[in-house]
Formats: sequence, C-alpha cells, structure tokens
Amino acid sequence: MEKQVNVLVVGEGGREFAIAKKLVESKHVKQVFCAPGNSGMPAVGVQPVDIAETDFAGLIRFAKNHEVAWTFVGPEDCLVDGIVDEFAAAGLKTFGPDARAAQLEGSKDYALNFMDNYHVPTACHAAYRDQTAAISNVDQFGFPVVIKENGLAGGKGVVIAQTKAEAIETIKSMFAGGQARLVLEECLQGPEYSMFVLVSNGHYRILPMAQDHKRAYDGDKGPNTGGMGAYSPLPQLDPTDYQKMVDQVVKPTINGLVEGSYHYHGILYIGLILTTDGPKVIEYNVRFGDPETQVILPRLKTDLFELVEAAINDQPLPEIKEDDAACLGVVLASKGYPVKPVHGQKLGEFPHQLGIEIDYANVAGPLDDLKGAGGRLLMVISKEKTLQAAYQRVYQYLQALDEPECFYRHDIGKKAGLK
Repeated sequence: MEKQVNVLVVGEGGREFAIAKKLVESKHVKQVFCAPGNSGMPAVGVQPVDIAETDFAGLIRFAKNHEVAWTFVGPEDCLVDGIVDEFAAAGLKTFGPDARAAQLEGSKDYALNFMDNYHVPTACHAAYRDQTAAISNVDQFGFPVVIKENGLAGGKGVVIAQTKAEAIETIKSMFAGGQARLVLEECLQGPEYSMFVLVSNGHYRILPMAQDHKRAYDGDKGPNTGGMGAYSPLPQLDPTDYQKMVDQVVKPTINGLVEGSYHYHGILYIGLILTTDGPKVIEYNVRFGDPETQVILPRLKTDLFELVEAAINDQPLPEIKEDDAACLGVVLASKGYPVKPVHGQKLGEFPHQLGIEIDYANVAGPLDDLKGAGGRLLMVISKEKTLQAAYQRVYQYLQALDEPECFYRHDIGKKAGLK
C-alpha cells in the first residue's frame, strides 16, 4: 500500500468543511487537519487545529511539525494577504494563487482591467477614487446601476441601485465607510451561473457547474449575502451556451494568466451571466465559493486529493468525472443576517436523517448542544437521483426544524423548474 499523507485545510466555514470532508474520502490521505476549523468537523473525521487562519507563522510551524504534504487555502483574505508566498518562502507547498494573482479577487478594478487586457467579455465599467466624479458619471451606466466596493467584502459589497437617488446615496455611503475606490458597472441581465476551474499554470479542468443564490430572501429580494443556497447540475443551461462560456470566457482567462506570468495553482471561480449577447463575467474569485462547494464536491467522482496533488506539482491533471446524481443545499442563517445577525442562539441538535448531510459553518459547542456563532450557520444538503428529489428532501427536513432565531430561503432550485 502506498504511503498516506497528512494535509491541512485553512479556514473555518462551510466551504472548508466540504473541502476537508472530501479529502477525508481519499485513499491517499492519512489525516486532514483544518485550522481553525469548527466544532462540526470531528464528526466527519477532520481534526480542527486551534490556529487562526491569519496566523501564517503558526500555520507554517504546524505544517512542518506534522509533516503536512500540502495546504489547501480556503479563504480569500488569506490569499490576498500572501499566505501562499509565505508558505513558499518556508519551502512548503500550498494550493492557491500567490498574492499577485489573488488581486483578481482582492481588487474589482484590477480584475476588470485584466478582463479588458485579455479580451474577456464583461460589463461596461469604470473605477472612481473620488465621490464627486463617481456621482457625476453615474448616469452613463443607466439604471439600475451596479455599485461595488473595490476590495474584499465577503460577497456583500455590491449594491444594485434602481434609481439615481439610490445610487448617489450608496456612493456617498461607501466612501464615508472608508472605501478608497469603488466601481460602477452597467447592470447585466440574464441568469447567473457559477463556474469553478482548477488551474495549474496554463492547464485547467472545469468542475461541475452550480447556481448560487446571493440575495437574503425568497424571490431574490433583500440584501446581498455570502450565498443562501446552491444546486448542481444545471438542467436549464443549454450545452451550446456552456461551450460559449468555455470558448469565450475560460480560454481567454487562462491565456491571460499565462501571458501575464501569473503563479496560479488553485481554484478560479468565474461568476457568469448569460446575456442576450452571450456569456459575460460578473467577477472572479480566487478560491472555491460558499455555498457552491457544498453541492459541487459531492458530485465530483474524481479524487480531489489527486487533482490538487497534480496541480501543485505541475503534473498532468486527471479528467473530471461527475456523478449523475443531483445535489441541492439550503443555508440556515441567523436571524438578521447579513446586516446584524443574532449570535449565541441555542440551536440544539440536528437529527441524522437518511439522504441528508449537514455541513457546519458558524457554530460552536458539541453537536448535541450547538449554539450559533455567526451569520450562515450550516447548510442542509441532499444528493439524489434528481434535483426534484433532493429539493423535496431538503425542505422536508428544514420544515421540521424549530429554530425561531434562524431563517432560510424557500426557493432554492426554483430557477431549475423545481416545485
């Protein structure tokens, strides 16, 4: 039998829960550590490590002391802050882009300039460092207009202003809140899709597609959140449109990474909108998305360890094999999220049920007496032969819960025709 190795996942949320759980399945893995992890992880064989994800020196010491083969970085802020660069300087392997490449998520303006330079279709846009200039030019984008904070905002730094008055108020608020720069964009119309590409210096593999739901409430109402639910596959996505996404978006993006001499061994998320003019990019992220990861990885038949191992070592990437089954997940969030979520509410125990998986995120305490510890608490997931069956199983489970200090969306999957 070949030697098994230890791996480390950095992060603590539902995304990292799903990544670590998938790595546990690999025959090549001896132990999966997750720093700092969360209290639900031991239930799936993952060992939390009490080191903050921002403590790069502590993480490096741990990786060396525990003979970690490589580290999978989950959160975007760590990548933007240069965790990959620091690990490389210490002689350690990581899966994730370096700080320069991570600017594709760290700065909206930087990403849009990259798209312009390498002919990746996106919205008409402009960046402003001055409030007066932004307000003076807002009319040229039409209404509604998309207003984005330039830096990292956890998926919540985007406002779609319906009127000029709302746009002006938003611009003033963002600059008053400390933003040094913001981006104005035309509001693209069409269905949105999440594409995740595993990248290894010019080589790539496209993972199963998913659809996220960013708004807090049913019918895509309310403020933007980090994501309230997702599903995969996408029966409404025509194969011809998918191929356009590959040819018109993925290929020029990968070519841009090569031409720009980017060090990129990691996941690239491409947020797409299918307009009447074809696919256009809303944004790049330089890591897996939450909650899409929780429904993509259960459908991935290819060994995740083997994919990452090959990417890190510049070896040929294994082919992606997808499970025919469908996966749907709904986020249970704290009341008041994302504006002012309740903290510390008693959640109790989430009963085991056939066909239901729980991916824990912002929770604390033992699994039989959980308490809330943040905005998005956990995700209820089902994998079934059809999306309809997964949809029904998830919502039957959620409807049986008694969690007055929490809420969830009731329409995840409706865009795929689910009832």
